[in-house]
Amino acid sequence: MKASVFIATSVDGFIARQDGGLDWLPANGGEPHGYEEFMATVDAIVIGRKTLETVLAYDSWPYEKKPVIALSATLTEVKVPDDAVCEIMSGPPHQIVARLEKRGVKHIYVDGGVTIRGFLEAGLIQHLTITRVPILLGSGIPLFGVLPHDIRLEHLATQSYSGGLVKSEYRILA
Repeated sequence: MKASVFIATSVDGFIARQDGGLDWLPANGGEPHGYEEFMATVDAIVIGRKTLETVLAYDSWPYEKKPVIALSATLTEVKVPDDAVCEIMSGPPHQIVARLEKRGVKHIYVDGGVTIRGFLEAGLIQHLTITRVPILLGSGIPLFGVLPHDIRLEHLATQSYSGGLVKSEYRILA
């Protein structure tokens, strides 16, 4: 199974303010930067509980009818919009991937800091797309934090946009 990350960070590497706030992100994602095209390749989204809580506070469900797997060891149910497809799973990343593979899922979008780090540590992510937003937050929730070992990347492409976004794509080397 292919697992990819598509995420925005501040220039200093934060994915959210310390309280989880995302008010610094451009409204509606800013100018088009490939997110819709990326989402068209994804079969399911795997997110952490905190990311799910953030998404549930949005005005509308951003994933349309794509299946969303929310990872949590404590939640047993979640109230999502009527047209949303969402379920809760728990377990280590390898188990989550195995369950989804049995369902025929071929490409997952992994989102949320803790979830991304867990899948990276397990060696399950193959592709990273990181879009830097032209802002320095100074503190917040880091995208990567401490990892148990170096993770080598191959740079695939970098594109800058007129509004200041800079998107870089990497392949994770085994």
